[in-house]
Amino acid sequence: MENLVLQHLENGILCVTINQEKKLNALSAAIIQQLSNTLDQAATNTKVKAVIITGAGNKAFVAGADITEFLALNKAGGIQLAKEGQEKVFSKIENFPKPVLAAVNGFALGGGCELAMACHLRIASPNALFGQPEVKLGLIPGYGGTQRLAQLVGKGKAIEMLLTADMINAQQALDLRLVNHVVEADQLLPKANELLQKIIQRAAPLAVTRIIECVNAYYDKKQDGYAKELESFGSCFATHDFREGVAAFLEKRNPEFKGY
Repeated sequence: MENLVLQHLENGILCVTINQEKKLNALSAAIIQQLSNTLDQAATNTKVKAVIITGAGNKAFVAGADITEFLALNKAGGIQLAKEGQEKVFSKIENFPKPVLAAVNGFALGGGCELAMACHLRIASPNALFGQPEVKLGLIPGYGGTQRLAQLVGKGKAIEMLLTADMINAQQALDLRLVNHVVEADQLLPKANELLQKIIQRAAPLAVTRIIECVNAYYDKKQDGYAKELESFGSCFATHDFREGVAAFLEKRNPEFKGY
């Protein structure tokens, strides 16, 4: 099987690179499956503390889905395609127990924009372009784009982007709070590593997971985010890392968190 998703683990950070540069890293079914497998392995690997997702080359993060795979689909097939993609990758990233950061190094269009938005954090190089151009194909986003874009940039701007298929550049994405930082291309991965190392060195792993769960609960109509926060806050008191964190604070030293 062709290796379409590359992995490199260093200092607790797993860098995942979508490796289809000639196709601008378009999301094929094979890439979706390999990404899913990679995420499953990273979730249970205690050596992995955080994840970076990026694209091969300097033109594209992910320039969209592989449209050639859409041609034979009917309504049921389209629903199944989107459902599998969301379950295997997009929702899995959003609910991942460890921080996932999108290092956007070029085009992030369609499924690529949706992939970036599913991540907990996003940084971009100046050549990054974001957009949801599905309406030009007679489609709409199917991997959570209508939902996450509105959450991140607000309803009005989201509807404008979705209906016009307009792209926005990195600075506009920063102004709209679609991305957290914009840095020069050669600083993209160093900045990603710097940001994630700050989390790894400061934050107890279980607290990180609880924060991700609580923030996600705010947007989940089936959950009461405040109740989730109360329960999660209380559960932290039962952990070794809470006792270690308090002891380290009182003893004026750096904590040594164990993740339990």
